[in-house]
Amino acid sequence: MRKNISLILGIILVLIIIAVWVLSFVYMPYPPNEMNIPDKFLKPSIDSEHILGTDNFGRDILSRIMYGSRNVLLVGIGSVTLGTLLGIFLGAVAAMKRFANTIIMRIMDGLMAFPGILLAMMLVAVLERGIQGSIIAISIFMVPVFSRLVYSMILDTEALLYIKAAKSYGSSRKQIFLRHYIPAMLPRLITQFTSAIGSAVMIETSLSFLGLGIQPPYASWGLMLSESRQFFLSYPYLAVAPGIAIIITVLGFNLIGDGLNDILINRGNSNE
Repeated sequence: MRKNISLILGIILVLIIIAVWVLSFVYMPYPPNEMNIPDKFLKPSIDSEHILGTDNFGRDILSRIMYGSRNVLLVGIGSVTLGTLLGIFLGAVAAMKRFANTIIMRIMDGLMAFPGILLAMMLVAVLERGIQGSIIAISIFMVPVFSRLVYSMILDTEALLYIKAAKSYGSSRKQIFLRHYIPAMLPRLITQFTSAIGSAVMIETSLSFLGLGIQPPYASWGLMLSESRQFFLSYPYLAVAPGIAIIITVLGFNLIGDGLNDILINRGNSNE
């Protein structure tokens, strides 16, 4: 792990965001949605009461960044968790029950044919704007990723001797799946899960930027970027803080995914 710079740097970045998330439940300088028009467009300053400045409604940017971490992590982690569970289930059913193979995998192929943000936009438009709609839409986008991963790994594992031995001893499909398939798939699932959180955060911020995600007056980093567009030339600092928060979060989870991939998969394959 000492030599795995990607993992170490990723953990540091994610810990920063988690620290901001935890602190938001304990302390915030100001209520994140409180407007104070006389104090609008205050520039960032260490000596000021508003360290990161205020927006066009006089709302404290630091408080909104902290509050936005709750929504971003909730949507990112929640959607990937839901998509992972559904994907594992559908991928396992498709691989272990041949009659469902064609139906499930063709549906997954159809979902993967759409770009992620486009599919999420279509689903949010059908469902509802906001946190719940974003979680459902992004989780549906994640389902084909994990279902195809599980499907391919089960088919690859079926030829192994210990799987054949378990079948010959009369173990049920459920027992084989829980005792043998899941442990064999776990390293790749962990790696994919971590990297997928970064993708989910990026999709959520894109939806909020387009007005399809988290709705005002609630804070979201993508929404803060969207609100800063018309003032960017005069007050560029409005976009800097949410932009940096998005970069740290997405980069952190992607680096952790790369680091775990090196430790759990690449190094394991080289040892074999």
